[in-house]
Amino acid sequence: MIDQDVPPAPPAAVAPAPWDLTVGLINATVQIDQPLDQSTRKVGTGFLISAPRPDGAPRVVLVTAAHVLNVMPSAEARIGWRTAEADGAWKFTPANLPIRDAAGTPLWTQHPERDVAVMEITAPVAFAQAAIPMGWLADENTFDQWRVGPGDELMALGYPHGLSANKAGFPILRLGRISSWPLTPIRHFPIFLLDFAVSQGNSGGPVFWTPAVDRLPGAPTPDHPYIAGVLVQEVQGGGEGLELGVVAHAQYVREAIALLDTPVAP
Repeated sequence: MIDQDVPPAPPAAVAPAPWDLTVGLINATVQIDQPLDQSTRKVGTGFLISAPRPDGAPRVVLVTAAHVLNVMPSAEARIGWRTAEADGAWKFTPANLPIRDAAGTPLWTQHPERDVAVMEITAPVAFAQAAIPMGWLADENTFDQWRVGPGDELMALGYPHGLSANKAGFPILRLGRISSWPLTPIRHFPIFLLDFAVSQGNSGGPVFWTPAVDRLPGAPTPDHPYIAGVLVQEVQGGGEGLELGVVAHAQYVREAIALLDTPVAP
């Protein structure tokens, strides 16, 4: 006989398809730019993280490379929101993004040791809902836990030379392989290299793993996608780009977000 006091078990969750996970990260990635004159502008990439405050209140945090904001001289940048229209089209609808106060003080928080910046922002509802949960940020143990190694593939999103995938302003997806070793412990190896073509405008973009990419045979499969790090630099040699990206581990994003909740000393 069934005990009527015991509620029925909920249906088993169905894991989203790999492309859904990738599209989720695409939806959370935005262009950041600041026009300097009619023909030139500074461009970078950012992505949104859902990072609730200590009291549980919702909060959207913009993550990028610190130098993306540092090289923008004006108090306002633009952030590249996108708006879905009723007929299935998308419209690029950028908005002003304050990055400094009236005294010129940065509104972002920079990691004390790494080229990583975070800033609480007010996002349109669709983007607030698209923000990636904190749990998808890799921590200092993720690479060891899942035996991540050289040759593993990761994806990267960005706006190379300020270009987007289409007129709606979606980011361009690239694929590359981890090309450095060792990868941990991150206190000794805070960055790693990714083999893909990097251009100005890619800085600040997320580098991430989903089940759609290749791993070395026999390696365990993570139980959810994760952001491995932030693209912060292009490797150059002899004045030329070597098609290698420098990625700061996502643990430093976690640490930078924690600083948002640290009281400022008087």
